[in-house]
Amino acid sequence: MAVQTGLDYIRSRTSVDCDTMDDEVAKTLGPFQDCTSNQAIALGELSKPARISVLVSSRADAAILHVKYSMDADELAVEIAMVRLAVEMAKHIHGRVHVQVNPYNSYSSEKIVVNALRIVQLFQYVQPGFDDTRICIKIPSTWEGMMACHTLELAGVRTLATTLFSMAQAILAAEVNCTYIAPYVNELKVHFKEGYVDNAKLLPLCAAIQKYYQSINSLTKVLPASLTSVEEIFCLAGVDHLTISPGLLTELTQPYVGNVESLFDIAPILPIPEGVSFINDPGNYQITFARDQGGASQIKLTEIPRL
Repeated sequence: MAVQTGLDYIRSRTSVDCDTMDDEVAKTLGPFQDCTSNQAIALGELSKPARISVLVSSRADAAILHVKYSMDADELAVEIAMVRLAVEMAKHIHGRVHVQVNPYNSYSSEKIVVNALRIVQLFQYVQPGFDDTRICIKIPSTWEGMMACHTLELAGVRTLATTLFSMAQAILAAEVNCTYIAPYVNELKVHFKEGYVDNAKLLPLCAAIQKYYQSINSLTKVLPASLTSVEEIFCLAGVDHLTISPGLLTELTQPYVGNVESLFDIAPILPIPEGVSFINDPGNYQITFARDQGGASQIKLTEIPRL
């Protein structure tokens, strides 16, 4: 009998997504359900010499289309390039490709909606007939972002509330019917500041949110992100989805030892809310969110456009 790998074990309990736009990863380490990405991941992929043709064609398209969209050609070229990479990734996964709106639009619902709808249109420009149900738009979990998710979901556009750090955000995300949420286990700085360690990892929050969603029969799926070790991954075995970077996926191909207990196999560490609603009470939401973890959640969220 073959020895089970860590990746086999996780796949037996959770839908595994790849956090990359490198289709070679999907080919060699798949199968994967979804493919997640962001501007930093796209930049890393587009910086490879093999991707020069994607950049050239995207800049040429942007030179034609930027007048239609009344926007800077370079910014549009980035979006087109991300869509081109996503279309290629879609060939090698089972589910959805996740493309993120410009983080600088995080505090304008109108700009987020316009950005999201443009991305959907660009999929049809790059590959006419692309199945729109396979597109998910990643949107920062600000109040304005959540309101944009509400509008987009009503229009049939799937959304993921990303960079989520608190139960208050999770409650609101379910109320606006996000398709997914992405609680960040580690704050963003761990990926950009060498040697930085997040000593307040949000692993228990991920488990509590999923338990809460089950208690209210929410269809929103929990998709933890910003993972830095296989131990964190094993702690979350049993969550709806996990998006995993190429380096950690490679580590997971080693034999599974089974020495890490999943938070989904024990009673919730954090309390599960009851009867809480924020969608019609923005003031209460803002106060609750601002007080979460002594203000730490709000600080983490405001760092998004700067990173």
